[in-house]
Amino acid sequence: MSFSRRAFVKTLGIGGAAALSSSYIPRAYDLPSFWTPTLLAQEGPLLLHNNENPLGPGDRVLNAIREHIAPDGATIGRYPFALTGGLARAIAQRFDVEPGNIIMGTGSTQALRTATQVYTSPTKALVTATPTYEECTQYAQLIGSAVVEVGLNENLELDLDEMAAAARGAGMVFLNNPNNPTATVHPEDAVNGFIDDVLTASPDTMILVDEAYHDYVTDPRHVSQIPHAVRNPKVMAARTFSKAHGMAGMRVGYMIAHEDTVRELSPWHSFNTMNTPGILGATISILDTQRLEEEAARNTEARQYTIDWFKNAGFDATDSQCNFIFVKTGMNAQEFRDGARENGVMVGRNFPPYQEEWARISIGTLEQMQQATEAFAKVLRVNATAAA
Repeated sequence: MSFSRRAFVKTLGIGGAAALSSSYIPRAYDLPSFWTPTLLAQEGPLLLHNNENPLGPGDRVLNAIREHIAPDGATIGRYPFALTGGLARAIAQRFDVEPGNIIMGTGSTQALRTATQVYTSPTKALVTATPTYEECTQYAQLIGSAVVEVGLNENLELDLDEMAAAARGAGMVFLNNPNNPTATVHPEDAVNGFIDDVLTASPDTMILVDEAYHDYVTDPRHVSQIPHAVRNPKVMAARTFSKAHGMAGMRVGYMIAHEDTVRELSPWHSFNTMNTPGILGATISILDTQRLEEEAARNTEARQYTIDWFKNAGFDATDSQCNFIFVKTGMNAQEFRDGARENGVMVGRNFPPYQEEWARISIGTLEQMQQATEAFAKVLRVNATAAA
C-alpha cells in the first residue's frame, strides 16, 4: 500500500514530524569540532551567525525561573499545564487581545508549521519570497505542498507586487517583515496594500506575517499586523521569544489571529510542547516592555556601529531593521565565512542567489562588534583603524 509524505505527517502529527524533519536541530556528529558546551557560554568564536540575543533574557526572567525551580527542582517534574494559561493571558494583556486569539508553541516554528500544514497542499501553493526565512518553505516541501518562490526587488526587499500576483489561488502567503536575511522592512501602508491586493484577487488565500524581528525595527513607518490579524480571519501574525527577549534556548513563540482562525488551526496544533522555564520566562518577559526598549536601543547602537564600519571600509549594507545586517562584501559567502571563522568569528550561511557577494552578520554587543570588525578587516584586507 502506498503511503504519501503528507499522509505520514498527518498520522505522525505536527510535533512528531517536526522532531523528525527540522533542519535547525543539528545532530551531535554534524557539529563543527570547535562546538563545545563552553562555546554556548560565549567562550571561543564570536557567535554572529544565528541572530541570537548575546545577552540572553533579563534579570526578572532569570529570577522568576530560579524562584520557581528552587529549592529542590521538584516543580520541573510536573507538566506545565497550569502555567500556559498565565502566558496566554500575559500575551493577551500586552497586545489588548483575547486568549482565544493566541496559539503558543515551541518557538514561532511550531505555529508556522501548523499554518503550513492546514492551509497548503499540492493544489494550494505556499507563496513566499527567496531568500527569506525558510521554515514554511521547507515544511511545505516535506508534506508535498506546492511552493512558489518570488525573487526580491532591486533594493533586496520583498517584491510585494510579484508576490500578490503569484498568490491568486494559493493556499497561503508567507510574508517575513522584517525579512531574514536581508534585514529590510516594509511600512504599514505597503503591507496593508499587499493584503488588500491578495484578498481582492484571491479571497480564500491566507496571509501569514512573520514579525520575529519587530522589536528591533527603528523605521517609524513600520506597524505590527497583530491588530489586523485579530480583525481579519485571513491574516495571521507570528512572533517569537528567541530574538529581542533573549530566549532562543527556551523555545517559546506564538501566533495571533482571529478566533475563527485559531479554532481552525487548533486540531492540528499540539498544545503540550513548551517547557516550564520557557513558559515562566515568557510570561515575565512579554510584559517587561522597559527591558525590551533597552535591548532595542543596545542593538541599534551596535548595529549602527557595524554598518558604519562597513560603509567606511567601502562596503554597502541594506538598511537593517533587525539584529543582523546583510552586507555586500564582494566576496563569496563561503570564503568570507571561512575567513571569519579562522579569525574567531562565526557568520551566517549562504543565501542563494546572493551568496557570491553578500553575507549575513548577526549583531552582538558593541564590544563584540568592535572585536568582530577587526577580524573582518583581515578577511577583507582593509585598514581596520581607518574603517572604524
